[in-house]
Amino acid sequence: MTKKIVFTFIVAVCAISLISCDKGNYRKISVKEYRDKMKAGWIGQIAGVCWGGPTEFRWQTQIIPADQMPVWTPEMINDAFGQDDLYTEMTFLRTMEQYGLDVSIRQAGIDFANSGYPLWHANNEGRNNLRKGIAPPDCSHPKFNVHADDIDYQIEADFSGLIAPSMPNTVIALGDKFGRLMNYGDGVYAGVFVGAMYAEAFFEKDVVKIITTALEAIPAESQYAEMVRDMLQWYGEQPDDWEATWQKVEAKYHDNKDYRRVTCDAGNFNIDAKINGAYILMGLLYGRGDLDQTILISTRCGQDSDCNPSNAAGVLFTTLGFSQLPARFSEKLDESRKFSHTEYNFPMLLDVCENIARQAIVKEGGRIEKGSDGEEYFLIPVRKPVLSPVMKSWQPLPEEGSLFTDEEKAKITIQ
Repeated sequence: MTKKIVFTFIVAVCAISLISCDKGNYRKISVKEYRDKMKAGWIGQIAGVCWGGPTEFRWQTQIIPADQMPVWTPEMINDAFGQDDLYTEMTFLRTMEQYGLDVSIRQAGIDFANSGYPLWHANNEGRNNLRKGIAPPDCSHPKFNVHADDIDYQIEADFSGLIAPSMPNTVIALGDKFGRLMNYGDGVYAGVFVGAMYAEAFFEKDVVKIITTALEAIPAESQYAEMVRDMLQWYGEQPDDWEATWQKVEAKYHDNKDYRRVTCDAGNFNIDAKINGAYILMGLLYGRGDLDQTILISTRCGQDSDCNPSNAAGVLFTTLGFSQLPARFSEKLDESRKFSHTEYNFPMLLDVCENIARQAIVKEGGRIEKGSDGEEYFLIPVRKPVLSPVMKSWQPLPEEGSLFTDEEKAKITIQ
């Protein structure tokens, strides 16, 4: 072998090594596939909330009998346009569309304060505080918001993972921004966890792996993380009996007042993020990849039985992509119709998500390249989650004394 050939061989080996190293630090997905999966995530949310809608809070501390479950029909998909689960998170997308991914939490608070739709629990308390001039993040502080651990950000955090494929730190940052408009502590971690599941679902189909990866995005000391670990353990112990696991969830996360900060005096009604988050995982784990069973099991757990299957189905549908979904979940969708209180019909929603995802990837240090096939690809850096300081609603950190200025108050037109 001549010196020239040896040198060429060494250069080739180095080049291969560099390419391998590059691939080892990045995840790659075509924009076409990203959009297909993101679209499926939205369809999953819509299908889950529409299917479970007629059962919402009609069953508390009891499993919904199988014969009481609605039967899915394709026409049900259009019941989604008036769902607060969906249009509330679209308010956050609209804020980023107008002001960019780096929009300030104060501007996000002003936009949320100006939303005109009815709200409940943490959402309502947080928005009322904003309208009173209490700026974020104090608007969600337990001193001002007794619903801080409720389900609200959990049910509207899906967007954060759908615009952040394989980017848990973007999901965490969005939780610190939008989740703090209404929630604190476990209420925020609930949404971050859901968003992180979506983020991983673009690249992973194994539900247990998706859950364990998302768990890394929230503090291990939180009760929400404890609930996730419980669900994984209980599923491992009784993988064929979801109703037995439901009983364990009921005993710890409903009957034990140490895990119900606000709703412990509300009788059977339980809007806490942890128990409803357990029901999301119940569907994902025991549904075992079956679209219908994932929704049905999550719904039959009761309590907020439209929001929980919406989250579960959204994550699972994302793993598959729209092109792999049965037609019955989308064939009757009216794509020209706008979601209530928003500027978006379905195609516009997809476009906004893709545009913000492009911003997020570049901000994370990734890049967008055109392949030899002419397709665009997202190259997304693989990074470990950097967690926010742990917060506990029963032992909150001191409030920050954040108030809107007179100029900011003047921008809030709804009181």
